[in-house]
Amino acid sequence: MRGFETGQTVVRRDVHRSGRVWSELALRVVADTGEALVTACAPGAQARWPALYAQARAEGDLSVRTEAFDAMAAGRWDLEDAVWQETDLLLWKPPAAWFSINAFCVPDGDGRRLRNWYINFEHPTRRTAAGFDTLDLTVDLVIPPDLACWEWKDEDEYDHVRRLGIVSDTEHRAVDALRGEVLALLAERSGVFAQAERWAAWRWEPTWPTPCLPRPAAAAERVVPEGGWRVVWRGGLGVAPGV
Repeated sequence: MRGFETGQTVVRRDVHRSGRVWSELALRVVADTGEALVTACAPGAQARWPALYAQARAEGDLSVRTEAFDAMAAGRWDLEDAVWQETDLLLWKPPAAWFSINAFCVPDGDGRRLRNWYINFEHPTRRTAAGFDTLDLTVDLVIPPDLACWEWKDEDEYDHVRRLGIVSDTEHRAVDALRGEVLALLAERSGVFAQAERWAAWRWEPTWPTPCLPRPAAAAERVVPEGGWRVVWRGGLGVAPGV
């Protein structure tokens, strides 16, 4: 599949192993190279999230987030329209990596400032004509702008999705292996962090319109074959159609 053009709108979808769309977010392409697909969004970008997840965000109620994961495990959820709020997001997704690296910027006077870096553990990219598919594996690593320390986030929710079977034993082993890998990136200032100052200074291109989703999504839309995807471990990780 050909690469995406700078400024092009793409859609990130989180797709459950059943093949159903869990969430969608409209992004703009910053760069598409062999090393990574770099995308961004700004406040007002269109999204679709599970209704319970949107409720949890609006109310700040973690118990509702737990209900959302219960619904995911049961395969019963409805998507509702939403918009990205407050932060500018810059997202790096290496093609075979089981994580993405994110930078969040917030308003600061007349400009913006880097609030934090965020490493999101998720499935490798599966490119589509409209963007890419992945699946958030819940646990994250939060890093301050100066890269001086780090903190694991959502470990309790990760334990819960493990109990529910949303994250399989194979995916769990992958996450455990990757924890050391991403900490090494940080310690060695390699990968994205080798150009941390440059990327921390990045700002949304003012001529770009706010990203919009191309069409409504059906809550039960199936985007992969019946049986979903399975994860295989051979000293590394890959994704293949379920059997």
